Amino acid sequence: MQFETQLAVRFLREGRMQSALIVGGVMVGVAVVVFISALVIGLQGNTIRRTLGAQAHVVAKPIDPAVRPQLHDGNRVAVTQAAPRKLTTIENWQQVMAAYEGVPGVVAVSPMASGAGLALRGEARSAITVFGIELARYDRIVDLRDKLVGGALRLEPGDILLGAELAKDLGAAVGDRITVSDGAPGVAANGGGGEQYRIAGLIDPGNRDLSRRAAYLPLHTAQSFLGIPGAVTSIDLRVQDVFAADKLADNLARLAPLNVESWMRTNGQLLSALDAQTMATGMIRVFVSIVVMLGIASVLVVAVVQKTREIGILRAMGASRGQMTRVFLLQGALVGLLGSLLGALLSVVLVAGFGFFVHGADGKPLFPIEVTPPLLLSACVVATLCGMLAAIAPARSASRLDPALAMRA
Repeated sequence: MQFETQLAVRFLREGRMQSALIVGGVMVGVAVVVFISALVIGLQGNTIRRTLGAQAHVVAKPIDPAVRPQLHDGNRVAVTQAAPRKLTTIENWQQVMAAYEGVPGVVAVSPMASGAGLALRGEARSAITVFGIELARYDRIVDLRDKLVGGALRLEPGDILLGAELAKDLGAAVGDRITVSDGAPGVAANGGGGEQYRIAGLIDPGNRDLSRRAAYLPLHTAQSFLGIPGAVTSIDLRVQDVFAADKLADNLARLAPLNVESWMRTNGQLLSALDAQTMATGMIRVFVSIVVMLGIASVLVVAVVQKTREIGILRAMGASRGQMTRVFLLQGALVGLLGSLLGALLSVVLVAGFGFFVHGADGKPLFPIEVTPPLLLSACVVATLCGMLAAIAPARSASRLDPALAMRA
């Protein structure tokens, strides 16, 4: 291959302007592909982190009361019963949790007792959702420690953790006491009843609506408040692979008669948007690759026409068709490789520039963008292969030239 390599490099050097233009085209194409890919990957990762930052990957809940069919005028008519006033609960939740923890792919499991309530402080009152949690377990599900914006992440008897927006609505701060009641009409009218809790910390879950209604209590305290002693209303799980959550939820549903749903089912529109982004990125990659291939092919076709006489002389001196084919294939590969390496460097510069100049309202980067080695390597390999594929037609044309006719051209 030494002869073919030397000849391929010489042909590229003789057509410096053409070679520079096509290498520049490959460079820009690779840079665009890598930059857009890194941008979409960063955007999708940030979207998923924000979506799953305040919720479990998989949630197991009691099955809703069944619809009871009744006969009416000889016809079977399905009549849905009204929802019971008492919360539906998971009674044997300790055994269910133990079974879930043994499933491969499950990272953390946490019980929860949740229900509606009313928070009062002076004249201020807000409807809330009470979340009874085991703090150490639940912190592994949604990483509350990272969302703490004030006070301490502590839930001792008499303590409560509030959403930051809820605390603002109540005019409360860390260390203040608020009253939490079940929202009965008498309480709503005169502000009496309920239990008092001291605000231990403020949580910003990243969701404004949740921040305006979230109140976290110790599990036993919430069970007593909601009237479900010893029971829980759901079991939250965190999984290793978030995109395998749906399949894992189906496996978990076979272990206990519970309604097990993954975030992928509850956020169907989000998944559709992510799939659309992935498809659009794939189409951009394909069309950019086609443009790069057409550019390399056109330059090499011109090179074959320009080097017709030289090719004829080389054939007359004993160069085989295979050697001439390899010469032009090597030219395509060298153009693709050099252009891809320069494009990889340019993509790193583009990503750095995006992170430096584009910021959110808080002055911080919108989301992290990282150009990973696998992404750069795949782009370089694809560009090199595209260069070789683009050179096939010119290479075959060069190998088929008749030496006698070519020398007279």
